[in-house]
Amino acid sequence: MRFSLLICFFCWFGTNAILPTRAVADDVDLHLVLAVDVSSSINYDEFGLQIRGYANAFRSAEVQQAIQSGPHKKIAVLMTQWAGLQEQKVVIGWTALSTANDAEQFAEKIDYLSRSFPFGGTAIAPALEHAWQQFATSPHKSARRVIDLSGDGRISIGPSLGPIRETIVANSVVINGLAILNEVPDLDQYYRKNLIGGRGAFVQVADDLNDFPMAIQKKLAREIRGIWYGV
Repeated sequence: MRFSLLICFFCWFGTNAILPTRAVADDVDLHLVLAVDVSSSINYDEFGLQIRGYANAFRSAEVQQAIQSGPHKKIAVLMTQWAGLQEQKVVIGWTALSTANDAEQFAEKIDYLSRSFPFGGTAIAPALEHAWQQFATSPHKSARRVIDLSGDGRISIGPSLGPIRETIVANSVVINGLAILNEVPDLDQYYRKNLIGGRGAFVQVADDLNDFPMAIQKKLAREIRGIWYGV
């Protein structure tokens, strides 16, 4: 009898010991990587406009309401800065946002960001690959993963976008773009053809850096909600 009870105990313990290692249910609605262009075409005044634009977007009612719109009412966000071939850096690690206070604290982190690279080319493919690699570092689970890349120019250095874009999209990650048109008037068309991919992928346009704050607010709200109405 004791032997039977002992066997039952070890069977129960072994089964329950395994459970925590199994895939857990989604705990956030979205993983979002914000990849911010800090290449040479972005001067320091324009860098400041970008940073304030992202910070103000997370302070906006539109974005805060979008965070609350999913079943878990929570998202995970990470921010990178990128420029040339070896110039990609995580500047804010994975952060879970659920409440307005969470979003405000994330905005404060953005407020105090410095520029990671003073100059560099526009290496979009390495920036995308670096952004994609960050999903593997998250402690969270979600059904949706999105890379949100902002920039003001075409590739000036490094490989073409096709291979890495195909790999990322094949792994069920959506790539969206925010095209700042101050340097390249048709950059939005370039992004549509070469950058974005995945179901519901889209390009948001900012006519210039002064237009950036409203553009990023609209873009964040749309991709957080997961609303699809074409590109």
